[in-house]
Amino acid sequence: MADVAYGSLPFREMIEFFRRKLNLTTEAWTDVYAAEHEWSFVVAGANRDAIVRDFREAVDKAIADGTTLEEFRRDFDRIVARYGWDYNGGRDWRTRVIYETNLNTSYAAGRWEQLQAAPFWQYEHADWVQNPRHQHLTWDGLVLARDDPWWRTHYPPNGWGCQCKVIGLWPRDLAQLGKTEPDQAPKVEWMDRLIGQNSPGGPRQVSVPEGIDPGFEYAPGSDRWRSYRFKD
Repeated sequence: MADVAYGSLPFREMIEFFRRKLNLTTEAWTDVYAAEHEWSFVVAGANRDAIVRDFREAVDKAIADGTTLEEFRRDFDRIVARYGWDYNGGRDWRTRVIYETNLNTSYAAGRWEQLQAAPFWQYEHADWVQNPRHQHLTWDGLVLARDDPWWRTHYPPNGWGCQCKVIGLWPRDLAQLGKTEPDQAPKVEWMDRLIGQNSPGGPRQVSVPEGIDPGFEYAPGSDRWRSYRFKD
């Protein structure tokens, strides 16, 4: 998975998270928002079942087989040519968004399930990112309890192209960091943002924490985890 920032090999929880999603057609990216992506596979503007189905197969291959962005772009080109799909945005930008967002959120959801074994979580900023977000840098190294409410809105990825991640820690790890207890969660400052200015349904206002892109103010995998944990 050479083009995925995390550099990880595909793993069971990551693959299963993606494969449990239902295909949905959309007119715009705002049609399915934030945690609704826990259950739905969409490609913004793909409004025919056949197109969504073929894109799902291409993304599934990328997740399960670790295919590269360039390989996904070849699949994208074939799908666009087959259906004559008129999409918004440049081809390179659009393919990267589809590829990275699906792989990164599936990875994060799979890790959410795995990380339940660790009592403490540490935010880790990718130090190789060329244009890091200021807020994400300030969270680098932050250690919080696994069940701290802060993770509900700040568990990465926290925006388009965000490559931050979370690692699990145990009491011995805190001691090695010179800590006797986890840090205090940063204060969350909420901001109103206008989205969907070019959407067929028109714009709407959403509230997101400072430093989080609209649509990313949720923790991939968290809703799934709760539904599995508390089902009969």
